Amino acid sequence: MKWLWLVALLLLGGLQYRLWVGDGSLAHVTQLKQQIDEQARENEQLLERNRVLTAEVIELKQGLETVEERARHELGMVKEGETLFQLSDE
Repeated sequence: MKWLWLVALLLLGGLQYRLWVGDGSLAHVTQLKQQIDEQARENEQLLERNRVLTAEVIELKQGLETVEERARHELGMVKEGETLFQLSDE
């Protein structure tokens, strides 16, 4: 009978060790949930960025106004007959 109690206590101790310290413990599960939440936030930011870029691509494919605007701002291009004045802060 003593051996049975000893085996039961050892088994209970082993299960408690796994619950608190081992792989799949409460601390490990909490850490994994935190990582999942962080990844979900990052995924949401990336999805929003992708939506913006997709809208921009569609706009570039459909309208010449956007292409013209980008050429003017990013490349400094001007139309024929226009005069470009650049002001300096100096």
